[in-house]
Amino acid sequence: MAKQTSFLGLLVFGFLCFICLPVEAALKKYQFDVKLSNVSRLCNAKQMVTVNGGFPGPTIYAREGDRVQINVTNYVQYNLSIHWHGLKQYRNGWADGPAYITQCPIQTGNSYVYDFNVTGQRGTLWWHAHILWLRATVYGAIVIMPQQGTPFPFPQPDREEVLVLGEWWNADVEAVEKQGNTLGIPPNMSDAHTINGKPGPLFPCSEKHTFAMEVEKGKTYLLRIINAALNDELFFALANHTFAVVEIDAVYTKPFSTEAILIAPGQTTNVLVRANQVPGRYFMAARAFMDAPISVDNKTATAIFQYKGIPETELPKLPTLPAQNDSDFALSYNSKLKSLNTPKYPANVPLNVDRHLLFTVGLGINPCPTCLNGTRLTASLNNISFIMPQTALLQSHYFNIKGVYTPDFPDKPPTPFNFTGAPLTANLRTNVGTRISKIAFNSTVEIVVQDTNLLSVESHPFHLHGYNFFVVGTGIGNFDPKKDPAKYNLIDPIERNTVGVPTGGWTAIRFRADNPGVWFFHCHLELHTGWGLKTAFLVEDGPGSDHNVLPPPKDLPTC
Repeated sequence: MAKQTSFLGLLVFGFLCFICLPVEAALKKYQFDVKLSNVSRLCNAKQMVTVNGGFPGPTIYAREGDRVQINVTNYVQYNLSIHWHGLKQYRNGWADGPAYITQCPIQTGNSYVYDFNVTGQRGTLWWHAHILWLRATVYGAIVIMPQQGTPFPFPQPDREEVLVLGEWWNADVEAVEKQGNTLGIPPNMSDAHTINGKPGPLFPCSEKHTFAMEVEKGKTYLLRIINAALNDELFFALANHTFAVVEIDAVYTKPFSTEAILIAPGQTTNVLVRANQVPGRYFMAARAFMDAPISVDNKTATAIFQYKGIPETELPKLPTLPAQNDSDFALSYNSKLKSLNTPKYPANVPLNVDRHLLFTVGLGINPCPTCLNGTRLTASLNNISFIMPQTALLQSHYFNIKGVYTPDFPDKPPTPFNFTGAPLTANLRTNVGTRISKIAFNSTVEIVVQDTNLLSVESHPFHLHGYNFFVVGTGIGNFDPKKDPAKYNLIDPIERNTVGVPTGGWTAIRFRADNPGVWFFHCHLELHTGWGLKTAFLVEDGPGSDHNVLPPPKDLPTC
């Protein structure tokens, strides 16, 4: 009997040891063929750049801790690169993807393997082309599940659905961008917004170009929502249903209920929705938010939330979206976003700041004799319009190639003025150059991004590559360095990778510069990025080889 008990004890001990062993990380491999495909929308057919023929492209699935390898082969006439938006790529900027920042683009007929680990992240991110306007059609979702045995910190949904919001042009998008650049004016806006590549039945020839998801009464669904639009912040709502926001930019949030969400280009939002209404057909809808006197594509894209057993002949109900210029909703919604801040998911906000930066966002007009009005619209940070180099910045830094950039981007605007006062329409000529900021390893950084009324105020979503940051404060008007920091949230501010700077206002973010390399910082409105609203941070290597940039892969593209 004693022997039996001992044997059973060994079995139990062995089983417990087995289940306590760490789960071995998996290797996930994908093949991305970038090619021209024939696509029809809005009664128009055209050839456009896709990945594996899809619009959107394939979803990448991984678990926290996995290694991912994606072989990208370029079969189109454009040189291109792909960015894995929101993945931190620790020490591994070679896998980040922005052309001429961390790599030269993949030339026609060539391939490049993006090889990276998913470390300390779980949730919804996305990928997209990062050159020209190719991300109008070259994009897709990234779904990172928690490690095996780790539940969500919110009620387990019965099912999940990825919803990627985008834009559609009837014309060739690259031709549209080229025409705008030639004339020195904004290119033509999109002809429709889309949900999973489909505009919905409010547009002509779109009955078959409508995304629908079937649901069952009483069940709960997790919607993974991504804004892949080039130039539009979007409201999104579902008729007669309420969302519980549980995650943004792959960071868990304190859940809160809302009738609609606001999501800027580059951002992701996960919501729970319970199918608790009278069984029927309900529209999910997306429409632009713009609270400045600037034209946008204001047409509404729709998809259908359809209860099981309801015939398709029943007309769906439309949600009531906020008004296009509802800045009160936008400010209120963003103020509700808080980090979960639990022992398992802490908010490690830097409380002391080593480096204070103030970046002013400005539009400008520079001379252009060949342009339509003899001038060209530009955009700048601290009065500098960034010029893309011909050699990738990370390569020039790693291999010590001289003459590619200067590490002297100013910490504050060269000429202070009443940033959000009366429109300033004189002396708008900006400086141009490839100037970046050098940041000491492991230092703490605060950036206040300040909108200005140069030509016009406007909201701007800013994305920082290689990092998440904490949004510690935001406000309308001019940032006051004496009064505003006292109102910062340093307890549970939201952590994300892309943040909106409100129209005529400012946003303050903080992060610890613990990821060495060269990391892009730019407005995620593609129009403004192309005009020069961007810069980069050179985060220096730290002590010891495990805090240095990794060696580049052998197949790194050359310029």
